[in-house]
Amino acid sequence: MNLGDLRALEPDFWRAPSAHNTQPWTLRYRGDRVEIGWDPACALPAADPTGRDLRLGLGAFTETCLIVCADAGLPVGFRPGYDRARRLVGALVAAGEPYATPFTADDVRARRTGRVPYRPGRLDDAVFGAAAEQAEAAGARTLRLPCRRLAGLLYDADRHMFGDPAVTFELRAWLRLSPRDPRYGLDGLTDRALRLGRAEALGLRAVLSPRAYPVLRRAGLPRLLAAASRGLLDHDGDVLVLVGPAGCPPEGEIAMGRVLMRQWLALSRLGHTVHPLSQIIDAPATRAALARMLDVDDPARLLSVVRVGRPAEPPPRSARRVR
Repeated sequence: MNLGDLRALEPDFWRAPSAHNTQPWTLRYRGDRVEIGWDPACALPAADPTGRDLRLGLGAFTETCLIVCADAGLPVGFRPGYDRARRLVGALVAAGEPYATPFTADDVRARRTGRVPYRPGRLDDAVFGAAAEQAEAAGARTLRLPCRRLAGLLYDADRHMFGDPAVTFELRAWLRLSPRDPRYGLDGLTDRALRLGRAEALGLRAVLSPRAYPVLRRAGLPRLLAAASRGLLDHDGDVLVLVGPAGCPPEGEIAMGRVLMRQWLALSRLGHTVHPLSQIIDAPATRAALARMLDVDDPARLLSVVRVGRPAEPPPRSARRVR
């Protein structure tokens, strides 16, 4: 395996999605293999204490690497090897032939996640089937709900998120609310990605400052911030929930991250984009309520929640550290 050929593809590898756009993955070139690991400085210990979103993102990155290599004609496979102590998920290794996938590097570049408005209308069966098929092939399920059924849960989850100082300050560390931020073009959540105007971005930065937040939190800031997101689900659309297999271990969550990447690429090909709403399954109360709503026996099996639809405007391209 020519490792130089892989290095040249890294800008497309980095188009994988990650929570808060932290891009936690690392590549370690070791002779005849490339180890995929993660940087703990780019994890979210407050918002993602179990590491679920971290492992899903690493799985999405793994799938992206394989797709991009296949499109370049490189015979590269993945050898799983999750090792929490060494912060490894496995390695890219030489294979007899390129990875079998219907997706291309162009699909990877075209995919977006978007907080933008979506056109009204429910997903037709063909679109939902394209996403559900990817999950079923891996022993998982994809369930769908009308957006408005989850509006109350989203409000409660946002209140929980903004009411937790550790989670809020962790989020603030990854916000890039002005082009003058030195990391604006590298990582994190920009004002454009959050669809904030200049005044809104300045206001959010002010209320989440270490000096203002403790006072405003006691005065009801979490309720106000949660109310601002209510409109996201107040339309005729769909939310998709990925339900993993029972007793899914860490390496299983990495495999589910690969499923998510394939789902999102399939939806993107059909002109749809997704907006992750993982806060609903981050808060214990809303996670349990969603499990009851879906008749899922174990809330821990809920791995991903996204709203899906045709964007009414082009979603902005998120920043990447490797270009």
